Amino acid sequence: MLHSRLFVKSKKELPEDEVSKNAILLHKASFVYKEMSGVYTFLPMGLRVLNKIENLLRKHMDLVGTEIYLSSLAPKELWQQTGRINEVDVLFKVSAANENSKNKSNNEYILNSTHEELVTPIAAHFAQSYKDFPVDHPLAFYQIQTKFRNEPRAKSGLLRGREFRMKDLYSFHLTKDDFEKYYESVKQSYINFFTDLQLGQDLYITSASGGDFTEQVSHEFQIMCDAGEDTIYIDEASKNAFNKELVSTENEIKFGVKFDALEQVTACEVGNIFTLEDKFTKAFNLQYTNRDNKKELVPHMGCYGIGTTRIMGVMVEKFSDDSGMVWPKVVAPFDVEIVSLFKELGDDVYVESKSIYEKLKASYDCLLDDREISVGQKLNDADLYGIPVQIIVGAKNLERGVVEVKVRKSGRILEVQLNEVESLLKTLWPEVF
Repeated sequence: MLHSRLFVKSKKELPEDEVSKNAILLHKASFVYKEMSGVYTFLPMGLRVLNKIENLLRKHMDLVGTEIYLSSLAPKELWQQTGRINEVDVLFKVSAANENSKNKSNNEYILNSTHEELVTPIAAHFAQSYKDFPVDHPLAFYQIQTKFRNEPRAKSGLLRGREFRMKDLYSFHLTKDDFEKYYESVKQSYINFFTDLQLGQDLYITSASGGDFTEQVSHEFQIMCDAGEDTIYIDEASKNAFNKELVSTENEIKFGVKFDALEQVTACEVGNIFTLEDKFTKAFNLQYTNRDNKKELVPHMGCYGIGTTRIMGVMVEKFSDDSGMVWPKVVAPFDVEIVSLFKELGDDVYVESKSIYEKLKASYDCLLDDREISVGQKLNDADLYGIPVQIIVGAKNLERGVVEVKVRKSGRILEVQLNEVESLLKTLWPEVF
């Protein structure tokens, strides 16, 4: 990719109300554009990062479910049927914005903040026999979609928004044993996913309240992060963690811990899993015909969420330094950036930079900075973007037949012969990771 075709440039000025590291760096690098509080447009390089996070997530979710795409709008009747239309305190409704639109339709709809109301009737439509609930590949659907929530405290950049991306997975089971086995398989898939993102070291599976759905404990996936909004209590001996909301004498007895003796850390919730029991299957009369040809209510349903845009914000908080972002290769917008310090288009530096770019792009996802801007801005932007490897092509080095290769993570700079660049890159990937 040629930088000139991205049509974006780094910014010095920032929105006045942005104070979080992820918001500042992502806006400064023009990875995102702030539309209003809690709402961001993803620009080319930001979208590339988000797509890589979500595509990696798909690889893990395809092992436990089938991808679908549920509608953003829902008829109010579905939310009335579950009784949640007056209970969910972040719910948006949408209606005609002006008289001309009202003349066409004056209907009101719900803008989904979550999708139990849509997925359960779909399951009821297609799954009507015990044969439709196989144990070896459970009835489970997932999607990655934009969600909308009327957050009263939309802040901290991508860590809390009114419009955000989320993966939600829903599963249906005939027995408690089947549900519990599947629940554990999803938990492991989540662990594997966060490990691939290099967040595993700071990941804690945290016991938390089941909220409005169940009296049973749910599990949150919390990443230690100074910008997080949660306080969790960590038992390092057992590797168990507990959300602050569970701190009580009753729960000390239940879990066999002393909360005062546990380490308290600040964390950011990036995922959660919990049982829905029969709350929604009962509301939508999700029944199946059993082996005796009798109708029974499907008794077990689970819900499993991961916030993909929030993960992106957390990764900036975790993987950055004074110069900018430091992306792990697995989600970096590009593998390699060729920083071409030419004086004018067409000179020897530009020609050699383009040659390196053409050779490498067959094996690596490459960005060539072909912009006619100052050397200082190119070098500063390269550090700001956080692409794992920089190949810096300058006139003086080129006269000696060499270029500089910089590893963004460590800051290590190597002087390399032109004909050895490709072989060097192959040896650098362990360091990049």
